[in-house]
Amino acid sequence: MIGCEITVFKRNLAGEVTWQYHGTILHSEANTAVLEAFFNRPDQFFQNFLLNENDRFIETFYTDRWYNTYEIHDCDDGKIKGWYANIGTPAEVSADSISYVDLALDLWVTPTGSQTVLDEDEFTGLHLDPEMREKALTALTELKIAFKRKRPPG
Repeated sequence: MIGCEITVFKRNLAGEVTWQYHGTILHSEANTAVLEAFFNRPDQFFQNFLLNENDRFIETFYTDRWYNTYEIHDCDDGKIKGWYANIGTPAEVSADSISYVDLALDLWVTPTGSQTVLDEDEFTGLHLDPEMREKALTALTELKIAFKRKRPPG
C-alpha cells in the first residue's frame, strides 16, 4: 500500500462527496493511514497566511478517532505553515480510497502553537444525534490537548 495513489473523499452528513483529491500513501498501520497530497485549488488566504496551490500536505487519517490532521508545508521552501484538523467520523480506508464524513468543526494551529477553533456555527447547525455530537466535541478537546503538548496527534 505504501507508495500507492489513493483518492480521498470528504462527505457531508447525507454521504454526498463535497471534495475529492488524490494523494500517495506514505505509511499505514492497523488504524492509521498517512498520505502526501498537494493543495489542488488556486492560491487563497486562510487564517492570515497564503495557502498556495501545490502546498504539501502530510495527512493522517484514523479509523478509530473522530478527526484527521493535516501538516501544511510551503510549496516553495518546505517550512511548516501550520496544522489543520477536521472533526469527522472515523475514516473508512480501502486499498484505493479514504472516506470520512466532515462534521464542520475544525482546529487550526500555527507554528507558534496558537489555536483557533473554526466553524463552530456550522457545527452547531448540524442535525447530529447527542452521541455523535459528544464524540465530535471530545475529539476537539483531545486535539487541543495534544497540540498544547506541542505535538500533533499520531
